[in-house]
Amino acid sequence: MKYRALGRTELELSEVGFGVWTLSTGWWGRVDTSEAVHMLERAVDLGVNFFDTADTYGLGYGEEILAQALGKQRHDLVIGTKFGYDFYEHREREGHTERPQKWNPEFVRYACEQSLRRLQTDYIDLYQLHNPKMNALEADELFATLDELVTEGKIRHYAAAIGPDIGWFEEGEAAMRERGLDAIQIIYSILEQQPARRFFPVAEECRVGLLSRVPHASGLLDGTYTSDTVFAPDDHRSHRRREWLEAGIRKLAAIEFLKEAMSSTMGQMAIKFVLSQPTVASVLPNILSVEQLEEFAVAPETDDIPTNLIEQLHEAFDNDFGLEADAQGQQDAEAAPS
Repeated sequence: MKYRALGRTELELSEVGFGVWTLSTGWWGRVDTSEAVHMLERAVDLGVNFFDTADTYGLGYGEEILAQALGKQRHDLVIGTKFGYDFYEHREREGHTERPQKWNPEFVRYACEQSLRRLQTDYIDLYQLHNPKMNALEADELFATLDELVTEGKIRHYAAAIGPDIGWFEEGEAAMRERGLDAIQIIYSILEQQPARRFFPVAEECRVGLLSRVPHASGLLDGTYTSDTVFAPDDHRSHRRREWLEAGIRKLAAIEFLKEAMSSTMGQMAIKFVLSQPTVASVLPNILSVEQLEEFAVAPETDDIPTNLIEQLHEAFDNDFGLEADAQGQQDAEAAPS
């Protein structure tokens, strides 16, 4: 494992972190508690020191499982959690619709205390606004409260997880330029490069550390799926239209040159692509098994992707991996006289 500084902070994060959402939300299927504990312990054995969770994951379970598995090693770890969704009064949720958010000082303090209790710790390394909209980023009293929590020693740094989807450039830029947050969490992958690439120069200028989630584009880049894949009804991706998978498979065909040039697995190359951006401190892959954990954890030690291939991947994305040209060609063929 290799480690990087998180922006201008003193935090040193493993280049591959562990996103606890896969163990606690049920979106990728249910994970037995003993299996979850084993995976978290194995991650530490492999050098992972950054664990990212949220108070909403499993209605608090995503924090409790960290304490159960890694409580004795707390001071050797960097723990990030998130706040902002009111699941205390709004526990029921329909599908993947967002719960109401609260950012007033009373709620933020209450949420922080509850996270500290569930994590069984007296401080949180990285306290992240969970999918904030502009109204939250413009709330002076929110950031005054966060500054107070830092002064009180309850949190070391605060940040924002931008999303839930891959847009949100305005919010990310405001978080860095106007609020001076220490870090932001974004989505970045070979198949989902924007707006992340627009964030990079801003992050460098403002000395903000980036955390990048979903480097495998929800499984398309880790070798999991084929055109015959069918998702279980309770799987996180089952709400996606069939076209998403079919388009993804066609995009993979457009980057075959990467597999031909490199000896690493596609899952490892996807992580190395994200790590090729120096402002990214840690990558948070979706880890669904011990086998994936062991494959992804050694990715930092694999060969770097040459600059010319990174440029080819940027070019492929900018040209929509040839899908538009394919669609035009099909239209022309259908319009041609028989």
